[in-house]
Order: sequence, then structure tokens, then C-alpha cells
Amino acid sequence: MASKVTTKSRGDEGEAKALVYLQDQGLTLVERNYRVARGPSARGAEVDLIMKDKDGTLVFVEVRQRASTDHGGAAATISRSKQRKCILGAQYYLMNLREWPPCRFDVVAIDGEAIQWLPAAFDAS
Repeated sequence: MASKVTTKSRGDEGEAKALVYLQDQGLTLVERNYRVARGPSARGAEVDLIMKDKDGTLVFVEVRQRASTDHGGAAATISRSKQRKCILGAQYYLMNLREWPPCRFDVVAIDGEAIQWLPAAFDAS
């Protein structure tokens, strides 16, 4: 019996591809799918991957995936609202650290089989 392809399974596959790609670039995984609840029925924040760069920078990564670029690329789907959720997740994550390392927000955009890594794609301002 073939397994059903869901939005979640496609997202998990994209995150796995992004993780391998970033590890190949020298980043190390700190945490995957970091989520902060806003309430019983609402998501508050989410960070797909939290990585550490070779220089010690903590990297909060948003992964976006599209089957093709027919309706615009994956990078174009990073709305300001999505950025705010990632920023909020980063803020909650950092509250648990004794000292804050340098940080940045990256995007990994996957269009079909093509992977594009956008370091410092947005900031917390």
C-alpha cells in the first residue's frame, strides 16, 4: 500500500533536504521544528531549523519548498507574517540561553530539485 503524500510529509522532506545541504556547508544542527504555542488552538511561532555556523553564529532557518517555479519561487513565499513567526520563535529560544550568541535568519528555498540558500535573508527589525 502506497503512503499518502501530505503537506506535512512534503514539508518534512524539504526540511530534511535543507538540513543535509546546510550540514554540507559546515553548519551543525542545534534543534529541528522548534515551536512555541500561543494557546490551545493557535500556533504562536515556529522555526524549522536552528543551526550553528562555524563562527558560532546561531542561525534560525526558514525552509520553503515548491514543486516548480510556475507560480513564483519558494523564496517569494516568505511573507512578513512568516518572518515575524520565525523571529518570535527565535526570541523564545534565546530567552533560555545564558548568553546570546550572534544570530541571523536564513532561508533555504527549494524549487523542484534546486536548493537556494539565502544567508541573512531577513532581520528582526
